[in-house]
Amino acid sequence: MSSKIQSAVEKKQTGRYNCAQAVACSFCEHTQLNEETMRQAALGLGAGMGNMEGTCGALTGAGLVIGLVCKEDKPRAMKMSRTLMNKFHERNGATQCKLLKGAESGHVIRSCDDCVADAAEFLEEILKTQ
Repeated sequence: MSSKIQSAVEKKQTGRYNCAQAVACSFCEHTQLNEETMRQAALGLGAGMGNMEGTCGALTGAGLVIGLVCKEDKPRAMKMSRTLMNKFHERNGATQCKLLKGAESGHVIRSCDDCVADAAEFLEEILKTQ
C-alpha cells in the first residue's frame, strides 16, 4: 500500500477527518494549500455532501485536489475527474454514497475506509500520469 493510500485511510480512521478530508489532506503537497485549509475546504463534502445522496466523499475530496492541481486547465481537470470516476465505478459498481453504504438495500458495497483507499489509489495513479 502506498504512503498516500495509507495516510488517507489512517486519517479517516482517526475520526477527525471525513472521507473527503482524508483523501484531500493526503495530497496537500500537490496543491497550494496547507492541511488545515484543505480540511476546511472539504468539510462539507463528506458522507455524500452531508446527506448520503451525493457522490462519495472520498471522490469529491479527490476532485478537489484535481481542481487545485489543474488550476485553469478545465479540459485537463474534466478528463482527470472522469478517469477517477470511471475507475472507481468500475471497481465498486457505484459512486453515490447511499448506494455504496447500502442505505436503501441494506447491502454495503464498500466500506468508507475502502472507498478512501480506492479514491487515493486512483488519484495517485492519475497524478503520476499527468
